[in-house]
Amino acid sequence: MLLHAFGSLGAVITLGLIFCVPKRFLIYSGFTGMVGWCVYQILLGTGFDEMFSMFLPALLVAVVSHLFARFFKAPVTIFLVPGILPLVPGVGMYRIVYSILQEQSAAASYYFLYTLQTAAMIAIAIFITDTFFKIINRKHQASSD
Repeated sequence: MLLHAFGSLGAVITLGLIFCVPKRFLIYSGFTGMVGWCVYQILLGTGFDEMFSMFLPALLVAVVSHLFARFFKAPVTIFLVPGILPLVPGVGMYRIVYSILQEQSAAASYYFLYTLQTAAMIAIAIFITDTFFKIINRKHQASSD
């Protein structure tokens, strides 16, 4: 588990460097990705459904990204885009292409559906979090007027 945590931290920081995340935010975006990946691994290890095990960490990454953005007065994407990297279903996409090349249409269909569902869980979690924070901002702005 510790190896996974530091591996995801390193991957997110490296992606942050590629995406030109300001150096002072690299550790925070790395922390965001590390927490998401660790929660994902814990949920899978305790027997939760794979889609729930993807949804909850994606929701956590999105919430932490929004909180960091407000605390540091920075764009959410600085933390969210690199932080969500460990959860992106890259192996599913690989398996789709591999199954197509092996002319195994049933396996390709299965991996396509699985990858689509996983990506949908990530997208829904980000959408819910963004909506929640927009509602909070509107209420905060309305009360200050």
